[in-house]
Amino acid sequence: MNGRTMCLSDLLLCSNASIRDAFTVVDMNDLSDVFVVDDDYRLVGAVSEQDLRRGLLNGVSLDDPIAPLVRPWRATASQAADRAAVLDLMRALGVRNIPVVDSGNRVVGLHVERRIIGVPKLPNWAVIMAGGKGTRLAPLTNTIPKPMLTVAGRPILERLVLHLVGSGVEKIFLSVNYLANVIEKHFGDGGHLGCSIEYLREDPDLPLGTGGALRLLGDLGYRAQHPLLVMNGDLVTNFSVGKLLEAHRREQAVATIATSRYHHEVPFGVLKSDRNRLTQIVEKPTQEWPVNAGIYTLDPVLLDRIPADQEFPITHLFEDCLRRGEKVALWPLSDDWQDIGRPNELAQARGQ
Repeated sequence: MNGRTMCLSDLLLCSNASIRDAFTVVDMNDLSDVFVVDDDYRLVGAVSEQDLRRGLLNGVSLDDPIAPLVRPWRATASQAADRAAVLDLMRALGVRNIPVVDSGNRVVGLHVERRIIGVPKLPNWAVIMAGGKGTRLAPLTNTIPKPMLTVAGRPILERLVLHLVGSGVEKIFLSVNYLANVIEKHFGDGGHLGCSIEYLREDPDLPLGTGGALRLLGDLGYRAQHPLLVMNGDLVTNFSVGKLLEAHRREQAVATIATSRYHHEVPFGVLKSDRNRLTQIVEKPTQEWPVNAGIYTLDPVLLDRIPADQEFPITHLFEDCLRRGEKVALWPLSDDWQDIGRPNELAQARGQ
């Protein structure tokens, strides 16, 4: 990652800026396009490095305004846009930069190939559980870990990492076990994705479960100072990281569980009665329940309660909180969410 902190306002120019100003932005920030805005930061257009050099060859001077060289720019992203989708759009259009605009077409951020500028950075760390074998998806998982199966051309795990980065998370831990080398080779230190990645390596002969792997953070000397984001590595989702963290803070809970809705349709007509007398017929009623979506926020104090060197499902941690009379909040997901555990779920995520 670029160690220099960038300010969005330093990357945008107004129409009366000079060609010299535009070259400065290009050279200082390794950008292929400079975006031009009006006084209210509404997007006017863009000028590329090629446009600037072509202008010099055609006789303009460095002190001339860039306005005559500005061209319309249609490729923008909304504030809710998924980072992976934005990178795919860059690839499809052959561009290296895409501005983020609000509902008034004001530029509020900038996606660049290896970073995103203008998104507030979060102090929270994230842990993604990516150590399972995915036996229900065999033979697909015989040579590749389940989180590395692709959806729309990208590994599921990479989509999760990019989504976290696009939400302002800079420090990510991947809990690995089965075929860990495949994951570590793909992600490395995370620099090419705009974050810092470290690995929580389980003993292949001693799987720790969804909760036990969190103990490895302390074993490596890490002490979280802010609520920790934890999630399964086999999810396709665009959940709002900021809203989850805000709900956790607002509820003053020690843990918050994101929930999805499970629907079940009874395939028969249900008969309701009173003393063996029919009162109502309900044809194929549907029931629904909130279910665990595999996404959590945990206060750091909970990590000290996880036993060492043994398998420990994360649900045991929540049960312990309940026994202690501590608040565990539920946060209903309002965004797309798909668990990839069975072949039909993978096929659905792939649009098959």
